[in-house]
Amino acid sequence: MSRHCEMTGKGPTTGNLVSHSNIKTRTRWLPNLKRKKYTVQELGQTITAKLSTHAIKTIDKQGGFSRALLLSKDEGLSDKLLHLKKQLVKALKK
Repeated sequence: MSRHCEMTGKGPTTGNLVSHSNIKTRTRWLPNLKRKKYTVQELGQTITAKLSTHAIKTIDKQGGFSRALLLSKDEGLSDKLLHLKKQLVKALKK
């Protein structure tokens, strides 16, 4: 899963480039991924994640990495972020 967003699950898509003469050429479109570091203050950890720019904008809009992680659905999360979310929920219950 090297070319997938760890938060949204976005990955490469495939399709055809169609020329004016209707020649179809197979191609792949890769997601715009960035490595981003976030500090989770509740756990005292710094996390590095490979995120799409759409996910980074969503994190900023929701008010931080911890809040965005808690509000996100489990289906799109990578194993690393799913484990972190469970730790975060456990830490906030205390």
